[in-house]
Amino acid sequence: LVNEKGERLDLSYEISAYNVGTVTFPDNFQKIKRQKIVNIYDPEKKSVKNIACYSNEKEHILKDFTEVRLDKEGVTAIEKIPVSVMPAQILNSPEEQNVAKVIWKSLGFPEMSILLLHPVIEKIKLGVVFIYAEGFNRYTKESGRLFFMLHDPFSIAVSNTLKHRETIALKEKLKDDNSFLKNELSEITGDDVVGRKHGLKNVIDMAFQVSKLLTPVLILGETGTGKEVVANFIHRNSNRKNGPFIKVNCGALPENLIDNELFGHEKGSFTGAFKTNRGRFERADKGTIFLDEIGDLPLSSQVRLLRVIQHKVIERLGGSSQINLDIRIIAATNRNLLEMIEKKEFRRDLWYRLNVYPIEIPPLRKRIKDIPELVNFFILKKSFEMNLKKIPVPEPDYFEKLKEYSWPGNVRELENIIERSLIQSIGSDKGAFLNFDILQNNKTTKNRKPEIIEYNLDMIVKKHIQDVLGITKGKIKGKKGAAEMLGLNSSTLRNKMKKLEIPYGRNSKYK
Repeated sequence: LVNEKGERLDLSYEISAYNVGTVTFPDNFQKIKRQKIVNIYDPEKKSVKNIACYSNEKEHILKDFTEVRLDKEGVTAIEKIPVSVMPAQILNSPEEQNVAKVIWKSLGFPEMSILLLHPVIEKIKLGVVFIYAEGFNRYTKESGRLFFMLHDPFSIAVSNTLKHRETIALKEKLKDDNSFLKNELSEITGDDVVGRKHGLKNVIDMAFQVSKLLTPVLILGETGTGKEVVANFIHRNSNRKNGPFIKVNCGALPENLIDNELFGHEKGSFTGAFKTNRGRFERADKGTIFLDEIGDLPLSSQVRLLRVIQHKVIERLGGSSQINLDIRIIAATNRNLLEMIEKKEFRRDLWYRLNVYPIEIPPLRKRIKDIPELVNFFILKKSFEMNLKKIPVPEPDYFEKLKEYSWPGNVRELENIIERSLIQSIGSDKGAFLNFDILQNNKTTKNRKPEIIEYNLDMIVKKHIQDVLGITKGKIKGKKGAAEMLGLNSSTLRNKMKKLEIPYGRNSKYK
C-alpha cells in the first residue's frame, strides 16, 4: 500500500486474512498469515462463494467454488448493501456486522479486525474483498483509506474473473449438449415425410397446423407407424426449430433412474454423483422434448411430469432451487390411455394436459398406397448404409405381395424386411431384381390373431439377425460386424440375441 506522498506502507507483518467462504478450516487457525480473499454472493442459493485467495505461502485461483450458506441475518445484511461505490468498511470487532459475526462465530471467536471492500462496476455488486489482522481495534481510518485505493483494480479483476468463468461454463455446457445430441438426435431426412401425399396427408396437415404453437400434442398409433417422424416434423416446422429436439423413451427407463434421467442431479446428491448432471427436460430448454411411450411412465413419475407441464419448472435431485424451462412437449403412445385411466394406471389430469391436440397415425395396412414410395425410400437408404455399388430394383410383382401382407409391425417392419432382402440379395444368383420371398413363409391376413402375428414378427427378426451373422461369420462388434450392419449398438444386439435365443460368443455356430 502506498500513500499520496509515495511512501510505501508495508502492513504484511500485521495483516493476515482468512477465507470465510470455505466450509472446512485448518486445525491451527493462528498459523495462517498474510492471506487475502475474494468472495461473491449467490442470491439464488443465499450463499457466499470463494473465487480466489492469496497468502505469503501460495497463490491460487480456485477451480471449483467453495461456498457456505448464510443465515437469515447474514443474507439480510448482504442484500442491504447499496449498489454504489462505498468506502472500505472497518470492523475492529467482527460483531459489528451481521455477516462478519456469523463468520467470526464459525471460526471460534478469535481476536481479529477486518477490512472490507465491496467492488462495484457499472452499478453491479460484484462481491467482497477483505483482509484481517489478529487482535481487536487494529485498523484506523487511514488503513481504510489506503485499502479503498484498490477498489477499481479489484473491481476490474473480479469482473473479468466472473466473465471468464461464465464463458468457460457456457463452453462446457455447449460441449456437453453437442456430445449428448450427437448420440440422441434421430435421423432427419429433410422436410419431406414419406407418405404425406397419400396415407399421411391428414396427419401432416394437422401437424403443420399446430407446429407454430406451443400447444401440447399427443400422437397416437400402433408400434412402428412413425410417431417419432411426425414429432420431428412438428419440431422442424416450429419457431423453435433451431433449438434441441430431445427424445425420451419412457418405456426404456428403469423406474429407479427415471427422475435422474428426466430432471438431472446436483453434484454430491448421492453416492457416485461426482458432477452435476442436467436432465432431459433441462437439455430441451428453448426446444422440444418428445416423450415416447408415455403410457409406460410409472404413476409416481406422472405426478412430477404433471407439475412440469403446469409450471414449466423442475428441480434437480439434491437441489433446492427451481429451474425455469421454455419447452414444447410432444407425447406419443401406442396404448389406450382411456382404458388405462379406468384401471388406475394413468392419471386422468395428466391425460387432459397431454390430450389437447391429438393426432392419430393410421397403420400401414390402412394406407397401402404409401408402400411403393416407402419401398423406394428404404431401398435407397439401406443401400447407402450397406455401401452397395449397385442399387437393386424390386421385382415386377412386388407390390402384389406386399399389399396382401397385414403388416403388424407397420413401417418399421417394412424397413426391416427390405434390409433383410437386400442382405439376401448380396451374391445371390436369383437375378438382378430384389425379391420379397420372405413374406411367403409369413403370410398373415388382417383377421389373424395378434399372438400369431407377434410370433411371426419375432421369427422374422431372428432370421434376419441370423442371416447377418452368417455374413459376418459371427462377428458382432467392430467394423463390418453384425451390429454395424444392423445399425445397432453391440450391447443392444446381444440383448436381442439373448431374448431370441440366438447363441453368440463361444457357443456361436458361425465361427
